[in-house]
Amino acid sequence: MLFTDRTDAGRRLADALQHLKGEDPVVLGLPRGGVPVAFEVARGLGAPLDVIVVRKLGVPYHRELGFGAIGEGGVRVISDDIVRRGGVSRQDVATVEHSEEAKLARQARRFRGDRPRLPLDGRTAILVDDGVATGASAAAACEVVRAQGAARVVLAVPVAPPDAVNWLRTKADEVVCLSTPVGFSAVGEWYEDFSQTPDEDVVSLLEQARADPPHESGPLTQAEVEIDAGGVPLAGDLTLPENAGAVVMFAHGSGSSRHSPRNRLVARALNRAGLGTLLFDLLTPVEEADRANVFDIETLALRLADATDWLGARVSIPIGYFGASTGAAAALRAAAVPDSRVGAVVSRGGRPDLAGAGLGDVRAPTLLIVGGDDTLVLDLNRQAQAQLRCENDLKVIPGATHLFEEPGALDDVADLARDWFDRHLVPRVG
Repeated sequence: MLFTDRTDAGRRLADALQHLKGEDPVVLGLPRGGVPVAFEVARGLGAPLDVIVVRKLGVPYHRELGFGAIGEGGVRVISDDIVRRGGVSRQDVATVEHSEEAKLARQARRFRGDRPRLPLDGRTAILVDDGVATGASAAAACEVVRAQGAARVVLAVPVAPPDAVNWLRTKADEVVCLSTPVGFSAVGEWYEDFSQTPDEDVVSLLEQARADPPHESGPLTQAEVEIDAGGVPLAGDLTLPENAGAVVMFAHGSGSSRHSPRNRLVARALNRAGLGTLLFDLLTPVEEADRANVFDIETLALRLADATDWLGARVSIPIGYFGASTGAAAALRAAAVPDSRVGAVVSRGGRPDLAGAGLGDVRAPTLLIVGGDDTLVLDLNRQAQAQLRCENDLKVIPGATHLFEEPGALDDVADLARDWFDRHLVPRVG
């Protein structure tokens, strides 16, 4: 089984964990890569999300061999047998523990800030990672969570080797693994996109889960699609909630793709609000290799317009654009053509100045969102706004930089985009 990315893996894993809904579980993601997967699991189960910070205690001079683990709340799990067989002295134990405690505290503070961890006493804890190789970290996490008071421990991963899964069944009450390939060598080979998850994305997902508590959402229709853009096949992911009022197309920029975690975060917020989304690549993999193509706004705009026609032939609901960076310029250029069918545009950290003289021809209501500390781009957006003749607004996120990596900044973007599309794109009844 091959996963598109961690979001795809999390959604599939959530489907396999539906039997746990009635147990009022807490979902815990292992940082960093496990958190995007856990986010989707928590959403799918309507469960709270937290991060589980665990530090393995390794035998000196043989760090891969763990003699125990520590977790938040002073939890300490030691294997006396390994300590004895490994010849680990009491002083060695104390030294390793002291070093790992400091690292654990820094990690917990980085991901969770000053918020306390979610209590696990008497709860079902679902531990989620993006995959398992040896299983050592997952096993340590199982022991720590149990010591923190969890009544039942479930380990859930998209992919792992068969022998590791068999061993981990002795550590957890239940192991749910979607794929156990015999020819396993590394977790990343089972993902199309296994790019590193930055700390900022972990923080952002945890912030979003806390600020927007999960709830039961309507059924989603999700499909991988191939879009014909003027004869060029482009890969995309189409998500349509039941009775969607509109659909938003994402125009990525600066070499980003449909796998962009930032745009996917915004897309999930729109999906929860009943809006469909189409995330697709404006460039083919070969074209992406040439950096100049990222700034070929004319070609990007033509691709977007062709993709809009493709989508319009398949759905009968209003269509909007969400553009980021150079993708925002392409969205505005495409919206400026006389026969454009786009109903609303949102730009995140965009370069509307690159859209050229056509800005005055845009008729769709346009929202420009810029970080307050992204001073150069903010000035460019102000200049571009002066050229717009359509209904428009400029929203500044205080303290945010170009990528909106600051805690809560991207959530603010999602909220603003959702409200703009809801106001200007979704038909009103009555």
